[in-house]
Amino acid sequence: MACAQAYAADTFVIKDIRVDGLQRTEPGTVFTYLPFRVGDQYTPELGAAAIRALFATGLFKNVSIRTTGNVITVVIEERPVIANVDFVGTKEFSKKDLVTSLKQVGLGDAQPYNQALIERAEQELKQQYLAKGYYAAQVTTTVTPLERNRVDVTFNVQEGGIAKIRALRIVGNHAFSESTLLDQFSLSTPGWLTWYTKADQYSRAKLNADLESLRSYYQDRGYLDFRIDSTQVALSPDKSSISITINVHEGAKYVVSGYELEGNYLGLDNEFRALVKLKPGDTYSAKALNDSVKAMVEKFGVYGYAFARVQPAPQIDRKTHEVSFSIQADPGRRIYVRHIDIGGNTRTSDKVIRREFRQFEDAWYDADRIKLSRDRVDRLGFFQNVQMGTQEVPGTSDEVDLDMQVKEKPTGLLGLGVGFSSANSVSFNASVSQDNIFGSGNNVSLSLDTSHYYRTIALSSTNPYFTQDGISRTLNVYYRTIRPYTSQGNNYKIVTPGVNVQFGVPFTEIDRVFFGAGFEEYSLNLAPGAPASYISYVNEFGETAHGFPLSVGWQRDSRNSALVPTDGRYQRANMDYSPFGSLRYVRATYQYQQFFPLSRFTDVAFNGEVGWAHGLNGRPLPVFKYLYAGGIGTVRGFQQSSLGPHDAQGNALGGAKMLVGDFEYQFPFPGTGVDKSIRMSTFLDSGYVWGENEPLHLADMRAAVGIGVAWISPIGPLKFSIAHPIRTRPGDQTQTFQFTVGTAF
Repeated sequence: MACAQAYAADTFVIKDIRVDGLQRTEPGTVFTYLPFRVGDQYTPELGAAAIRALFATGLFKNVSIRTTGNVITVVIEERPVIANVDFVGTKEFSKKDLVTSLKQVGLGDAQPYNQALIERAEQELKQQYLAKGYYAAQVTTTVTPLERNRVDVTFNVQEGGIAKIRALRIVGNHAFSESTLLDQFSLSTPGWLTWYTKADQYSRAKLNADLESLRSYYQDRGYLDFRIDSTQVALSPDKSSISITINVHEGAKYVVSGYELEGNYLGLDNEFRALVKLKPGDTYSAKALNDSVKAMVEKFGVYGYAFARVQPAPQIDRKTHEVSFSIQADPGRRIYVRHIDIGGNTRTSDKVIRREFRQFEDAWYDADRIKLSRDRVDRLGFFQNVQMGTQEVPGTSDEVDLDMQVKEKPTGLLGLGVGFSSANSVSFNASVSQDNIFGSGNNVSLSLDTSHYYRTIALSSTNPYFTQDGISRTLNVYYRTIRPYTSQGNNYKIVTPGVNVQFGVPFTEIDRVFFGAGFEEYSLNLAPGAPASYISYVNEFGETAHGFPLSVGWQRDSRNSALVPTDGRYQRANMDYSPFGSLRYVRATYQYQQFFPLSRFTDVAFNGEVGWAHGLNGRPLPVFKYLYAGGIGTVRGFQQSSLGPHDAQGNALGGAKMLVGDFEYQFPFPGTGVDKSIRMSTFLDSGYVWGENEPLHLADMRAAVGIGVAWISPIGPLKFSIAHPIRTRPGDQTQTFQFTVGTAF
């Protein structure tokens, strides 16, 4: 026990001050805390104040003051200093994390030893384990004295097991099943993935959040009198399991009897009335009413009233179980945008961002245009995060500044790909691209494919704003070598150098039309066993052919995201027309994608593609322009480009007509919640290719089902799928597992 004594009852003038008992502390540190100096008048009150000040430092175990004549001696007994803090038996936490945690309570290396701090540290460690569900965790402390008044402190931990939620019950529910209600909870009993999600580990904060979700679920379905009567959390005697019982009172279900719009709606009452999601006779929903108010506020924003106030006022009749409500609106003053400020773009130039804006300075505030501007900047793909905010202009009531903050991300991509199949199908490809070279918004890419069947090197450059009006220009230069997709292999080789230029003209915010022209040459080298169609083509037109294709295309993209779309539509049509040279043909393709959100977390996606090609001027369709299906991008479960007609040697010939249809059900990867960076899907792919003179029969379509995972990982985008063909014909070549991975730099 610490003691403090002052042996002086008389006052005197201090002649000298001495310090006795120091081992590590400098004498100057002691003098700093003394309220007197040599030459001062000493009093017992000053002695007591000196002792209190020295104790307050926490450095000393005992302090006393003795006087001999006019000399004061401060006698010190220092506290031991902690030489090292160690942990034994800790598996759930790293020692580094525990050391950091204890430093927050003042315990660490080179700190004075204090038993009270040790006890606080033990409690802190126990709290850390309780938060992880280790309710049986025990913590004891061993203090080992060392030389020079130092000690080692060792915390011995017996973690025990994690207490799992063995029972989670809801009592008193009648309108909804218990399983339906528990689906709203983040907590759950142990399952096949709870080792990863930790959802079976009790947390008071999680339970409170789940109770709020339960309350919202009922109130959004008309149960305004719903309440939670009690929540019982019981820990088993051995502290290994927890039982949770929630007692609820549902009450009656309320319906909407009517509503009124009150206030100033800019003379557009009918337009605003159409935004009300609750109609007479509907089940009352607080969420639907709040969504209606939010839609009205956004509608006012479209007309420049950025700070409109819209307030709902429900009136509840508990006798008839009906709810009526009024919505009061005050648009306020019309707001204008003074300045648009951009921050966070350390690499991308301001011009690249500003040219995507559809809200302009000195124009009235338009919420739709501001959202569109933000979305267009986000769709550039140059930024991890894009935030748009408003700042009031001091001294004015009708102006705001827009503040866009972006966070740059790596826009270079090193792509690596590999594919496996059941029939000698291992292929590799690589690409290097920079979507925002030198911060200009331009794209440059180099791709290389080294597979046995398809080898290519291609250089591409895109300037999305070749003109100030947003007309894009893309230049492509490539050199390809194509071999047959067959196990016999090497019976022909197609060598194709080419170049083309394409311009994209924006017609609307979501529509773009493309025009282009190019030059292509094909050299066909045949070997014994080559397909008869190739031999026939060479005999008629020679080994080398060239053409000057003209292209026209159209694209409409209304998806909510180009990277992880869950809603919206994408369409693309393209036609190549080559009327000159020895290659004369027309080739057209059309792709349609639609995404239907089923819930906040899941959606259904459809992808369809059709293709048609035909030779011109009485010439057959060049074999180089056949359409192909099978493999990644068309029909998973089948080897790349293997579907369609084959010759006697098993060579895939391709065709002049193609039909592909893919369905996917997309959902979060189990245990990841709303994280869209990793998603899972189940799919049904189908498709086929027919020859130019073959009739199109849907009965020929091949099909496969499977599962896939798409992950925007720290090392780049990663996708893989496992497919199982369910509709095949003898001779079909299957491909089971595929994945691709990209690495940002």
